[in-house]
Amino acid sequence: MILIADGGSTKTSWSLIDDNGKIIMFHTEGYNPYFSDTEYIIDSMKKNMPSDLPTSKITEVNYYGAGVHNEEKALIVKKAMEVIFPDAKIDIGHDLMAAARALLGNKRGFAAILGTGTNTCIYDGEGIEMNIDSLAYILGDEGSGCYIGKKLLSDYLRGYMPKNVRDSFWETFKLTPDDILEAVYTKPLPNRFCASFSKFVYDITVNIEYSRNIVKSSFDDFFKNLVSHYPDYQSYEFNCIGSVAYNFRNVLEEVATEYGMKMGKIMRSPIDDLVKYHIENRKK
Repeated sequence: MILIADGGSTKTSWSLIDDNGKIIMFHTEGYNPYFSDTEYIIDSMKKNMPSDLPTSKITEVNYYGAGVHNEEKALIVKKAMEVIFPDAKIDIGHDLMAAARALLGNKRGFAAILGTGTNTCIYDGEGIEMNIDSLAYILGDEGSGCYIGKKLLSDYLRGYMPKNVRDSFWETFKLTPDDILEAVYTKPLPNRFCASFSKFVYDITVNIEYSRNIVKSSFDDFFKNLVSHYPDYQSYEFNCIGSVAYNFRNVLEEVATEYGMKMGKIMRSPIDDLVKYHIENRKK
């Protein structure tokens, strides 16, 4: 049995392929090793995995995760997987590789992630050829759900938010400025907290122009600071995975066109195509 996981900062999608080729899917929370240690991952997985998952029969785990930027971070996740799946060969990869393989298969191209966080790369059909560091949620992650959420929260805290949006925000969340600052600066998982407000931006109906401007300016920063710095970036199609890319794809296409890129695939999640990639490459 083979287990494949696409691990974002908020949610992890799992696909179990049994010996007959049947696929069983389930979800747990996301495990970014910048915010979750090995013990936390073990405890969370034990609580959230299906109780009847045949862990002792799983022989291979291919885990692609957010925050797996180096061997140290990969080891945090790998140690947890070794406890949960003691008889399996464990392979830990970056979520950007999952995106590239799902979007492009074995073809060369440009691949990106716009979800809780941001990432981008040029993929050569086998591995990541070039990657400009997104710098995570404090210094970068332009265009991400966290980035959009931070823009919204900044407007709320500074009093820049239009009154009709501010009233709707208060009715929805009942958050004082102190509540927000405490969540961002003292509580765990501030990136996930900020990203959660991107849904409010998507759902705003009282002032569509305001919400659209937040999203468009976030995507403009994404292209200006990341995408446009890849050599010959306009020669590639823009392929992207993530809930933010999918939900705001009309605005994303508009900004991509302004930067001279044609739209390629926009997918909410890579897991289905990632499973397809592994099945086809195992046959090869």
